[in-house]
Amino acid sequence: MSATRAALPPKHEEVDAADRPADRRRGSTLLRHLAVVLAVGLLLVAVSYAVEPFRNFQLATVAAYLCATAGLTVLTGLNGQLSLGHGALMATGAYTVALCQNAFAERGMTGGWLLPLSLGAAIVSTVAVGAVVGVAAARLRGPYLAGVTLAVAVVVPALAVTFDGVFNGEQGLSVPVEPPPASLGPFFPYERWQLWLTGAATLLALLLLANLIRSRYGRTFRAVRDDEVAARLAGIHVARTQVLAFVVSAATAGLGGALLAVLAQSVSPGAFSLTLSLFLLMAVVIGGLGRLTGALWGAVLLVALPDLTHSATEVLTLSPAVAQRLEGNLPLAIFGLTLIVVMIAAPGGVQGLLSRLGRALLARWPARRS
Repeated sequence: MSATRAALPPKHEEVDAADRPADRRRGSTLLRHLAVVLAVGLLLVAVSYAVEPFRNFQLATVAAYLCATAGLTVLTGLNGQLSLGHGALMATGAYTVALCQNAFAERGMTGGWLLPLSLGAAIVSTVAVGAVVGVAAARLRGPYLAGVTLAVAVVVPALAVTFDGVFNGEQGLSVPVEPPPASLGPFFPYERWQLWLTGAATLLALLLLANLIRSRYGRTFRAVRDDEVAARLAGIHVARTQVLAFVVSAATAGLGGALLAVLAQSVSPGAFSLTLSLFLLMAVVIGGLGRLTGALWGAVLLVALPDLTHSATEVLTLSPAVAQRLEGNLPLAIFGLTLIVVMIAAPGGVQGLLSRLGRALLARWPARRS
């Protein structure tokens, strides 16, 4: 008996040996994600020098929207919760960063650390709102959940109009932002600096989301999405998981709204209407639910579609009133038609279609070589 016990390794050593492969996988996943983020960051810097200032501003807007669509992808695609109120969460982050920047300006405070502090405050305030909504959403299902998030999308912009002494009503608030650092040179384009700021914040958010999806929490998100009863029997706290998913999604939506406010240097209730929430949901469905790359396609569509509709109205010879009406309603109509076409032709969205095409090409490549 004593010889047998001596031959067996201690219990903690067995646990450590069992955990080492998982630790290696986590480490390799983190390193792989870091390598991708660094490569994309270097690519953005190179592109910012190659394109004109307006394109830099458009890319920065795509990055800001990507924060919101990536968070909504985690919530709807990975956890199965429907949200029609992410535009309101973006408004929460935008107004928070505006209030913080104005407070710093009134006190004469300057420095490059103020904007990250304001962005952090925007994330914290949106997390608080998302936690409250998430607790309510965890008790609801189906149309009731959609109704609660829809109410949030309507109420939050209305609060900005009601308390006009704080939020300045329909006119909104300005967002004072300091110019680029003097070390970059006196003629450094401001749009390029905007792209660097939003790109860095978005890449950091995507790095955290990508590692979250690959972690134990990501697996619990998918388990709850697939079958809540089975997840509960497996020992997963379903309500806590749903609240966590909503909080994570709200944090990225708040960051996206804050970045949009920094880019526009202003914030108003009209910029975060119910239409924006519908656009965000349709964008992640068209791009591909459950994939961060699908969220990227959705963000690109959110920025490219208004330009396309504006160009279309300029080509047509219409009266100013009709052109203005079309420019306001045409994007929603095109989004709806695109959603119908994508759901029929590619149920997995744009990214799902590209993935299938890539697998088909890889399957044919060995046959062609042979």
